[in-house]
Amino acid sequence: MTSTLAFTKGHGTQNDFVLLTDPDGALALDPVLAARLCDRRAGLGADGVIRAVRSDALPEGAAALAEDGAAVWFMDYRNSDGSVAEMCGNGVRVLVAHLLAEGLVEEAELRSGPGLAVGTRAGVRRVRRVRGPEGEDWLAVDMGPWHLVDPVGAAERGADAEVGVHGLDGVRRPGLSVDVGNPHTVVALASAAELEAADLGRAPEVDPLPPHGTNVELVIVEDAVGRSGASEQPLGVIRMRVHERGSGETRSCGTGACAAALAVRSWAGGAQAGAPERWLVHVPGGTVAVRALEGQRVELAGPAVLVARGEVDLALLEG
Repeated sequence: MTSTLAFTKGHGTQNDFVLLTDPDGALALDPVLAARLCDRRAGLGADGVIRAVRSDALPEGAAALAEDGAAVWFMDYRNSDGSVAEMCGNGVRVLVAHLLAEGLVEEAELRSGPGLAVGTRAGVRRVRRVRGPEGEDWLAVDMGPWHLVDPVGAAERGADAEVGVHGLDGVRRPGLSVDVGNPHTVVALASAAELEAADLGRAPEVDPLPPHGTNVELVIVEDAVGRSGASEQPLGVIRMRVHERGSGETRSCGTGACAAALAVRSWAGGAQAGAPERWLVHVPGGTVAVRALEGQRVELAGPAVLVARGEVDLALLEG
């Protein structure tokens, strides 16, 4: 292994990542190295590590290429504790911004047809260039299929789990399990004061806990009906905090924002009741937009910012 490692630091609504370019898959990115890179005191500091690898250089990339031969690049994502994760909605956008900056993909690929194909462990994701609600230069990701883990429980009770949140009153709250390529449990709170009081430095207690753990989103609803101008589609608004498995509380979570919006949409009666297809999700790190697509798919849009490039001395990192 080389003694130094080139990196880029970036974030999507302050969900931050160390990005590594490793086209041939030569870097031994083990859990220890990933965790050390993410350490906010002894490393570079991040919610996760994203390695850009050509899909044909990784066993996992073979499935991506079989799904879509245009998925030249693969997103190898690790949580801040070094564990492997399926994908990350904010991370996909930041990865694409990194690939653009490195000259490894062309802007035209984001502006034509379905967009740029990126392989992930949750399947191929397409990324395209869009404008944000204030005219910002954003990236949108087709996050693929989603589903309610227990549709019957969702329909009958609006929930399929109980969640204990530290810092609140000790009462377990109903949670709704939403799969967006990775697992999420969404909990509605009664007020902004509750949202602020929650202690997400400790993992919420979820019962039953999915086999591979779950991300937990706490939400308050600011508008579930959707207010808009006469010529626009209704736009719902929610506010969210998240505890990500393997990372703790983060400033934002892309798949979590999708899960939260879809859960609130389900509680509002879904398409049959005229619930909005479009949602703004306010997180501590900013705002993202979620859109329910046809065919039980979902799109996430938001900013992707690169803030630094450099080299890290691996010997010092180990020390």
